[in-house]
Amino acid sequence: MAAGGTTARDQDAWLCFADEAGQSLRPPAARTWSRRGRTPTVTVSGKGSGRINLAGLICLKPGRRTRLIYRMRIYRRRKNERKGFTETDYARLLDAAHQQLCGPIVLLWDNVNTHVDAAMRTLIDARPWLTVFYLPTYAPELNPVEIVWSHLKRGLGNLAPCTLDGLSLLIAAPAVTGFTFTALLCALLFGKTVGSPRVDAA
Repeated sequence: MAAGGTTARDQDAWLCFADEAGQSLRPPAARTWSRRGRTPTVTVSGKGSGRINLAGLICLKPGRRTRLIYRMRIYRRRKNERKGFTETDYARLLDAAHQQLCGPIVLLWDNVNTHVDAAMRTLIDARPWLTVFYLPTYAPELNPVEIVWSHLKRGLGNLAPCTLDGLSLLIAAPAVTGFTFTALLCALLFGKTVGSPRVDAA
């Protein structure tokens, strides 16, 4: 449902799910093949090296391609540097999505502090094309973007980039992370679309 008791379809709006994730240079644990009795070891450089933060939107609309729009932020542990996304960062992501989708947005996301504080509410109120709803607490199964981040981290499991810039290139490579595959999966689960799913950096 969107504002005024009408549905997103009645508003001709995109239904967008949003979520964030992060990844350091220390890859998640993963499985691989090796000779019997010889456990493979991957040397990584992870401590004190910063991280890649990601915010993404899966955007659904009947009769249209499913869209995955994401923004990347590199945290390099510099003095006074903000670790995660700020309210302004989220607003810029939503503005970019609005420009790419060319229509109003009904947004569903969780209740983290930066989504519900006064600064974010002010930014939301200033955007008449944006309607926001909040998912229940501790309900990741309701957010398809969680599937994207899970698949992404599985794709990074056996890789060991040496720099944050190298990690950012791997994350943006569809052949490694499976962004396109995951967007298609979400399209099949959550909405009928036309054509192949589309992945865009915002």
